[in-house]
Amino acid sequence: MTETAPLGRRERKKAATRKRISDVATVMFLERGFDDVSIREIADAADVSPTTVFAHFSQKEALVFDEDDEQRERLVAAVRERPAGTSIAGAIRAYYEREIRSGAAEHGDDVARRFMEFLNATPALRDYAARMWLRHEDALAEAVAAELGEERPDPHVRAFARFVLQIQTMVNESDDPEATLDAGFAVLENGWAAVEHRGAGR
Repeated sequence: MTETAPLGRRERKKAATRKRISDVATVMFLERGFDDVSIREIADAADVSPTTVFAHFSQKEALVFDEDDEQRERLVAAVRERPAGTSIAGAIRAYYEREIRSGAAEHGDDVARRFMEFLNATPALRDYAARMWLRHEDALAEAVAAELGEERPDPHVRAFARFVLQIQTMVNESDDPEATLDAGFAVLENGWAAVEHRGAGR
């Protein structure tokens, strides 16, 4: 298991500022809509300058997603630190399940649902979220390849990494995330042939 060195005071302060800006922006977006809130208004509400906002977030869409790096590390850790006897696909599925539960536990079902509805109703944010999540593909593919004893990801590993990340994108866009998660991994782990055969027998 990889141990992370504790953050210093300066890093903790930067992380706290980043989280405060993101939290303020998200509340304002939910209240008024993404397009109707300016960076200047967010900066004023968070008691920072617009320059500080852009020092932490490269663009407006990024304000809603303040845990991009942390999510990548948790995803990779789910593969590398999975319990003995757990498949790679099973470990990632369990990680996705935990993310669904933790979002509801931290913010409540209603708030989590409202946030996902807001996200999916805002094209700029929905597209940004999908691109952001797929940026983890290389890190995930490399972690999987290492677990398989390979020096670098081959086409099979890269296909797996892309597919498994797309499942999470579908979960985020779904009205029934748990059912979507089940369906995605059923196809990923058992193949499409079983589903097509089921349809042919009707």
